[in-house]
Amino acid sequence: MSGKQDSGRSYHLQCTGEALKTANAHSSPENITLFGSCFCPFVQRVWVTLEHLGFDYKYYEVDPYEKPAELLELSPKGLVPALRLDGFNPPRALNESAVIMDFLLDLAASNTKRSSHTTESLFPPLSDPYARALIRLQADTVNRSLVPAFYRYLQAQDEEKQIEGAKGFVDAIDSLVKLFERAERDGCTSYGLWHERGSLSYADVMAAPWILRATNVLTHYRDFVLPEGERFRGYVDRLLSHPAFKRTCSTEQLYLDSYERYAFNRPNTSQVANAINSGTALP
Repeated sequence: MSGKQDSGRSYHLQCTGEALKTANAHSSPENITLFGSCFCPFVQRVWVTLEHLGFDYKYYEVDPYEKPAELLELSPKGLVPALRLDGFNPPRALNESAVIMDFLLDLAASNTKRSSHTTESLFPPLSDPYARALIRLQADTVNRSLVPAFYRYLQAQDEEKQIEGAKGFVDAIDSLVKLFERAERDGCTSYGLWHERGSLSYADVMAAPWILRATNVLTHYRDFVLPEGERFRGYVDRLLSHPAFKRTCSTEQLYLDSYERYAFNRPNTSQVANAINSGTALP
């Protein structure tokens, strides 16, 4: 159990590092505007998708705890990420990270007017429905197991709960790895960074923000060490060094500061934290 004390640090309101460079490069008006918060992993999923697919977009930082009116117009609960589509009159909106990712993938498949640096998808072609389904199974495991296990572990306050939380998080990682290995046995190796020559997949993008935070936030506040093993460590290295992901990452201190409120389970830290504390589904 970590002996660190709550220093009262607050969440950041501006990206740092590579993420700040990317945000500044996408500060001009575009038909797509991503309303995000620099510390939010759900936002990072969408941001990585935008970067990977090569869309022109504007990144707009908001304080989700203040829930400004312009955010509430797009996201009824005031949650980020939210997407404003200014190509419509009046503008249209989407919220929920997975919904936005699916929309962007559909839009990319039907739209050739994108930036030139990449035209890759996050799924195998429609001609391989089984491989696509396996990636969706992996993504489902991330959402159902890995994400809630991360927060249960981080928010646990007594030693017994933290030990239980660590086991739950490692078990969630193991479940995901087993699905990667299943895809490999079935010959589906073109998509997914589990394979050295695989390309970034939908499931990779779903998992990456929490894997990153496991390497800094969980390490700092819970003395957590990721599972050993050459295959898994290779996967993590490829995932966290992928160009589209790196462009959305802030410096470590931003995450340590912003997640201190979770690590000490401060009251009303977030709707996600409240759901974990009450044992209900994540919002």
